Amino acid sequence: MPTEVEIIVPSGKKKERLDVFLTHHIENATRNKVQRAIEQGMVLVDGKAVRPSHQVNPGERIHIVLPKPPPQKALPENIPLDILYEDDDVLVVNKPAGMVTHPAHGNYTGTLVNALLYHCNHLSTLNDATRPGIVHRLDKDTSGLMVIAKTDAAHVKLAKQFADRTVKREYWALVWGLFKERRGVIEASLGRSKSDRKKIAVVANGKHAVTEYEVVEEYNYLSLIRLKLRTGRTHQIRVHLAHINHPVFGDPTYSGRQIVTGPESPRQKAQVQQLLRLILRQSLHAKTIGFIHPKTQKEVFFDSDVPADFSLVLAHLRAQ
Repeated sequence: MPTEVEIIVPSGKKKERLDVFLTHHIENATRNKVQRAIEQGMVLVDGKAVRPSHQVNPGERIHIVLPKPPPQKALPENIPLDILYEDDDVLVVNKPAGMVTHPAHGNYTGTLVNALLYHCNHLSTLNDATRPGIVHRLDKDTSGLMVIAKTDAAHVKLAKQFADRTVKREYWALVWGLFKERRGVIEASLGRSKSDRKKIAVVANGKHAVTEYEVVEEYNYLSLIRLKLRTGRTHQIRVHLAHINHPVFGDPTYSGRQIVTGPESPRQKAQVQQLLRLILRQSLHAKTIGFIHPKTQKEVFFDSDVPADFSLVLAHLRAQ
């Protein structure tokens, strides 16, 4: 259960930002964590939600809800895994949509790490105890291939390949609209959205991000495309495609569940709603991965089919 704390600003207290005040008055608090808690509505001043920049005044009653601290390490759970390859050094798994990669706030169980700990006798230990073996990650509702390090030596070599952008990964996405060019490059810097800190947005002073795309198939108002990342930013594919007005079909966060282009008649709109009921997430799948094996030093390559929900939408589109 979360812990609730109440602080009354003492008399004579000079004005100070709320986030700074709480950072000094809550044990082990960081300013970033405090700001996040304020923005999530977990901090109330005299019963009202305020901004982190609110200036505290003597006598104000500050009510804080502190979330339950996360476990210091992940625990094994008997969760089935779709394993494409395994040896003493690495695993390649096909992560299903809906599974979080590793324990974090709000998702301390049921993650890929919990499943891996049940399956494996050992995983790399270079990360903290909640992320053993994790070299890279996929969003919760993005399905697809991930490589896992079972030893520290393998982790170091795989991490260097990701840092050097030599790992070969291809994503498939179903997106809104038809493209003028069969191939293209999206280059736009990314950072936290100013209007919603849970989202990523294209921002002027953000981190450099580049995505390549190629059209695979076209339908009446949707396109199946393959994508490659030159950089690896949070939500990069989803934000880049929404930025060029081709959001990923079904994406609830970046405009993928509203009609962007195409269907106009009631019948066509009904068909779209039917398709959206078939896939309740973004139609994005990490289809292939290739890397240099950390022990044999030979290149290995793995491919996967799109999952059932994605495949069913494609089948309907091809039939139409």
